[in-house]
Amino acid sequence: MRRWTNRLLFFGGLLLLWEALCRAEVWPPYLLPAPGAVVASLGEGLRDGTIPVAIGASLTRLGIGFGAAILIGTATGILLAVSRVLKDTLGALVLGLQSLPSICWFPLALLWFGLSEKSIVFVVLMGSVLSIAITVEDGIRAIPPIYLRVARNLGAQGARFYAGVILPAALPAFVAGTKLGWSFAWRSLLAGELLFAAPGLGFLLTMGRELNDMARVMAVMVVVMAIGYSVDRLFFSPLERKLARAWGLVRA
Repeated sequence: MRRWTNRLLFFGGLLLLWEALCRAEVWPPYLLPAPGAVVASLGEGLRDGTIPVAIGASLTRLGIGFGAAILIGTATGILLAVSRVLKDTLGALVLGLQSLPSICWFPLALLWFGLSEKSIVFVVLMGSVLSIAITVEDGIRAIPPIYLRVARNLGAQGARFYAGVILPAALPAFVAGTKLGWSFAWRSLLAGELLFAAPGLGFLLTMGRELNDMARVMAVMVVVMAIGYSVDRLFFSPLERKLARAWGLVRA
């Protein structure tokens, strides 16, 4: 209760400050709309179906790109962890590419795939796959060597060794990497959609800017934040806590 009380007081204070700034006309309404105008714009977007359609389109692109990133990133991380040659060669390339902002991939995507859904999916993939690969590699390398020796002495080999020992032992790190990859994928998606003339949350932001409709822009921003917060609180945080208790990382 204390946590929720603190949150209500904090966000209530922010809303009051926001409303006070609007009433004081520190900035004109077309630059800083009042909270009521943002809520009205959000309600209008929900009623006419604009925002639900955009959410569906964005989440579809995210699901395809992020799903591919999980598969490719996990396989790459395992290879980097078990092969010294790949670690010294491909690993250096992965670390270098990780420093690139995801939007840097968009010009290449446009040249390779044109202004299409494939371009957005590619940007989402490249925005998250490298962080997942690095985290999976670090998680595997952090496994205590005695676990691996015991598993080999008990006869675990080949696919059984990786599926039954390596991946379960590195699962907390894998979930942490997936969470990090999700945040990068979400940002990459919106950055790509800002330049893509098709239904999506990023496109709604662009349309709001072009129409000088700041209430719509801020309403879409609220939706973006709500989706990101909901995914973290409803999926990743409970999964991380459950794994931490199951793996003995925290007291049950």
